[in-house]
Amino acid sequence: MISYLTDCCVVLFLYANLWYFISVYKKRNDIADIAWGIAYIVVCLFIFFKYETGFYFKLLFLLISLWGVRLSLHIFIRNKDKKEDFRYNAWRQDWGKWFYIRSYFQVYILQASIALVIMLPILYSVDVKAEFSITSCFGILIWISGFSIQSLADYQLLKFVKTEKKKKGEFLQSGLWKYSRHPNYFGEIVMWWAICLILLPVSTHWIIFISPITITLLLIFVSGIPMLEKRYQGNEKFQEYKKRTSVLIPLPQKN
Repeated sequence: MISYLTDCCVVLFLYANLWYFISVYKKRNDIADIAWGIAYIVVCLFIFFKYETGFYFKLLFLLISLWGVRLSLHIFIRNKDKKEDFRYNAWRQDWGKWFYIRSYFQVYILQASIALVIMLPILYSVDVKAEFSITSCFGILIWISGFSIQSLADYQLLKFVKTEKKKKGEFLQSGLWKYSRHPNYFGEIVMWWAICLILLPVSTHWIIFISPITITLLLIFVSGIPMLEKRYQGNEKFQEYKKRTSVLIPLPQKN
């Protein structure tokens, strides 16, 4: 485990530096969102070619690759021909002369550090040789459900933004977004808990729980829901939508 962890640290550090220099050249920090999903694939590829890996690692590698490629491609298409995402642009203004230093540490190095924590269960699975179990099969089905929910939610949002020419202050309220204010985040959380379930038959070690717990806390309390909903403070329509619509888990709207 230590050797895998060391390799992961080195790969993520080099990867973060590469994307930081790209962001300086492109003059936009929101490319960090594109880099996020690909980072996991790069680490898994390195581990796969350097070490002998078991079935569970190969399975998680496949699932992570599907998730990472789709997510990064979605964000690339979403941000193409648009200005820098409002969250990153706000930091650009707030950080002033310290922008480049703070970007390096608070965006790219921090992102790599979080990715390292979330990667721990996957690294833990590298040399697991146990046979496949029914519980793991159930975990795969749940993962597919989460992946489908996130994919559909992102597609509906992208169509709303690109096709319907979203105006300032407007927001999506149809499709999955009628039943949850953040269905894409719900799908993300489901996928990481499903990975925990896939590994549960081979280990109950605390390390397999760290990914879903970290992702859940980040999206609900830190960088996900709070930052996005802050944008709509003072928007009366959103406050009405907020009262009748579940924040995360898709549920029937309140009357």
